[in-house]
Amino acid sequence: MAKFYLTNAIPYVNGLPHLGHTLEFTISDVIARYRKLLGDDVKITCGSDENGQKILEAAKKAGIKPQALADQNTSAFEKHAQALNVNFDVWRRATDQKLHWPGVIELWNKAVKKGDIYKKSYTGLYCVGCEQFYTKNELVDGKCPEHLTVPEEVTEENYFFKLSRYQKQLEELITTDKLKVFPNLRKNETLGFVRQGLQDFSISRPARRFGDWGIPVPDDPDQVMYVWFDALTIYMTAIGWNYDLKLWKKYWPADVHVIGKGIYRFHTVYWPAMLLSADLPLPKSVLVHGYVTSGGQKMAKSLGNTVDPEELLKLYGADAVRYYLLKEIPTQSDGDFTHERFKEVYNADLANGLGNLVSRLTTLCEQDKLSGIKSKVPEIKSKHLDNFELNLALQDLWEELRQIDKDVAKVKPWEKAAADRAEYLTGWLKQLYVIAYKLQIFLPNTAGKIIAALTDAKIKKIKPLFPRL
Repeated sequence: MAKFYLTNAIPYVNGLPHLGHTLEFTISDVIARYRKLLGDDVKITCGSDENGQKILEAAKKAGIKPQALADQNTSAFEKHAQALNVNFDVWRRATDQKLHWPGVIELWNKAVKKGDIYKKSYTGLYCVGCEQFYTKNELVDGKCPEHLTVPEEVTEENYFFKLSRYQKQLEELITTDKLKVFPNLRKNETLGFVRQGLQDFSISRPARRFGDWGIPVPDDPDQVMYVWFDALTIYMTAIGWNYDLKLWKKYWPADVHVIGKGIYRFHTVYWPAMLLSADLPLPKSVLVHGYVTSGGQKMAKSLGNTVDPEELLKLYGADAVRYYLLKEIPTQSDGDFTHERFKEVYNADLANGLGNLVSRLTTLCEQDKLSGIKSKVPEIKSKHLDNFELNLALQDLWEELRQIDKDVAKVKPWEKAAADRAEYLTGWLKQLYVIAYKLQIFLPNTAGKIIAALTDAKIKKIKPLFPRL
């Protein structure tokens, strides 16, 4: 049994989950379910990024302590994953002083021993939202390209990591796909960034700005570790780094890091360099997904176009939300969400498509007192899923469903005598079973209901899977 270790990006818990988190959780879960059905020993992890300036500012605004805010929002993220039917094996928190902090300190010390960490004074343009410094050339109209806010000029003495030392090594790793970046667009962007010349980056902040919030730098309590040095290490501390090395060696390196495009440089450049410095194995691949826009625009409270994912789940259920995000948002690029389009897709593909077909066939089978089918486990190996093109894999399944629908419409079994339609019905049920088996990867609740109905001793009309809106 081959191991497969998948990590979801570590959400920053200064706020509640948004639709981008819903998309990312779903993508990670689909990949994990696929690998499990292939027979792999799968481990899927996530966690909460809790240190840093954004938490402090959000807590101050809410009038509560940073730990209370982190506790509250971490709980919301975990509940959101559960409501989506996403089951992480481990959720590692950045405030876990027992299982996380020692691993971060160990990684830091390894980089120190390599001669890759040094201290210097620095003046730069700092974006609190990104928790990173920008050069003037990286700004768009003087603003952070990610948050569209003007960064503050900060002068402070920090520790720096010698990223420049690993430029040639990183270029070779990414060019040769030893560290494979999906899609090619992000691979080429990463190579372009590396070839421009890598600059050493700050990996600590003055403790006076953070109080006691954050991981103290070893032997220098006046500094706390930079949030990215801390958060990325969750990928390893989630599976035993520095406290259960047998477990860590079993699953590391990660087979894929699932991340959003806003943080891909941290995963394709900074993180691999830190691991190279510590002489640790590198992740095998990084999957960079896009953003969920709304009406063609980036979602923002100021534009009034944000979508509450919790509200969607309550109204339509996990599988309907999962279906829309997987179908309408191309896995490796941006896609759009509107309530109008959601309802169109729901009615066309789920209520009138899948739901109606299963209902028609099980109704006829109940009338004819047909027994449930016995079927072999189908082959599920998929090039689209291997290449993390989840939307295309789902599209293929729906093409198979539409073909059965066309055959049913052509044959019109309801106009035939029971004896004449039994063979047709059995054939369609077998095809439907294969589709439902594969559908477990994408819509686990719905697939489970269909499989149970088709394999029952006597097939009964199934309850509506997706009531029409």
